[in-house]
Amino acid sequence: MTGPVPSLAAVGTPRLLAGLDRQAWLDRTAHLALHGPAPTPDAGELAELAEEIRLRGRGGAGFPFARKVRAVTDALRRAGGGPAAVVVNGTEGEPGCLKDTALLLHVPHLVLDGALLAAGALGAEQVAIGVTREDVERSVRRAAAERGTFEPEVRVVRLPERFVTGEGTALVRGVGGGPALPSGRKVRSSESGLGGVPTLVSNTETFAQLAVAARLGAARFGELGLPEEPGTVLLTVAGRHVVETPTGLSLPYALELCGTEPGQGVLVGGYHGSWLSARDARSATVSRDALAAAGAAFGAGALLPLPESTCPVGETARVARWLAAETAGQCGPCFQGLPALAESLFDAAHGGGRQALEGVRARIRAVERRGACGHPDGTSRFVTSSLAAFAEDFEAHALGSGCGRPVLGVLPLPDGARTGPGGTAAGARSPRPAPRERLLVDWTLCRGHGLCADLLPGLLRLGPDGYPERAAMAVPARMRPRALRAVRRCPALALRIETTSSAN
Repeated sequence: MTGPVPSLAAVGTPRLLAGLDRQAWLDRTAHLALHGPAPTPDAGELAELAEEIRLRGRGGAGFPFARKVRAVTDALRRAGGGPAAVVVNGTEGEPGCLKDTALLLHVPHLVLDGALLAAGALGAEQVAIGVTREDVERSVRRAAAERGTFEPEVRVVRLPERFVTGEGTALVRGVGGGPALPSGRKVRSSESGLGGVPTLVSNTETFAQLAVAARLGAARFGELGLPEEPGTVLLTVAGRHVVETPTGLSLPYALELCGTEPGQGVLVGGYHGSWLSARDARSATVSRDALAAAGAAFGAGALLPLPESTCPVGETARVARWLAAETAGQCGPCFQGLPALAESLFDAAHGGGRQALEGVRARIRAVERRGACGHPDGTSRFVTSSLAAFAEDFEAHALGSGCGRPVLGVLPLPDGARTGPGGTAAGARSPRPAPRERLLVDWTLCRGHGLCADLLPGLLRLGPDGYPERAAMAVPARMRPRALRAVRRCPALALRIETTSSAN
């Protein structure tokens, strides 16, 4: 599968995107003519270089690269030697981010240089590059083939195009031939990663930056950017434009280069990120520290401005619906909590009252810090930030008056993504489909055992008296097996499922 092809731009002299003004794909010959041969540092020199240029992972978490290198070397030393591995995360399941795609589509040799440089320093026997797009896979395979047969082995692995595929343990499992799903275990890849050996895992841009820095050296690398954050960064703006810029650039200028402006606010860091108000965005700079001081995180460098013409409540609801559908399905907070959160947002967006907004906040509290991976926390952070940034709009929608703006769908989602109940847009005003099944409580039989609430958390709640709060509840398809189990196990035989016709 292919996706959107990013438009490319640079502020000043490009480093990662150098040469693309002359040709769209840099083959091996053009790459070497532009950058020259790559050096071969040892592990100590590699870690020292990464530390001097303050290189952090560019995939979202921003973990110091030098610490990753040293964690792998420490694990190898404790094991008395042995093989290691390097894994490049090129999956980019974030719909608002295209920077890694741009690198792998246009300058794959720069990424291969960085990965092989790290592999040589660590004595790694294999390099695995995880991707999800067909066009990206072709580009990287073509670049690897240009280098001929060499050690270590370079493998390009096509993985499912899902949001959670890029989670560290999911990536390592996927390129190793297993399911591309988070493991849920607190095992560091630096200790036991690909094939059970110590593994260095980092993002596509991180390895490309490493290849540039190894050639330039720390001093020349730091000639661009801020002293505390030297070098350049790649930004994806509005889900379409990729811009290379030195750190410290005015954020509004970066938006202006792409023909846009802060609008109602700017979502920084993608769908696990946070909103900057329009006022804060206009005074922000492209810097991890500056964005953190404003209450946002740089993440993977995605900047998503929200135009004045679209409804922020509907945009939030449709993204939350998609994020819920991207669950790995391995733990309750993801499998049950995120769909319930999306449903609560839909209720709030369509006049559910202040109690509906409280229901959204309750759902957030129910999933925070309980997931097997970071997806529930990231999703709840996005929704919490939306509630704060667009508080007046959420209040107006919950009370029934709305904001008067249509949902334009400006926050990018994959083609065909389900963004609302029954397949409708989450911000649309069309009638909501009636549920096909309802769980009914027969009050003449119910004795308040409470077993049903234990079996159906999030669907059936007990009141202060210990009895169910409602007599009829819609049964989502995902919860039907649990509902049937509750019916079978009710000691008083007070539950039944009723099938109803669906609205057209």
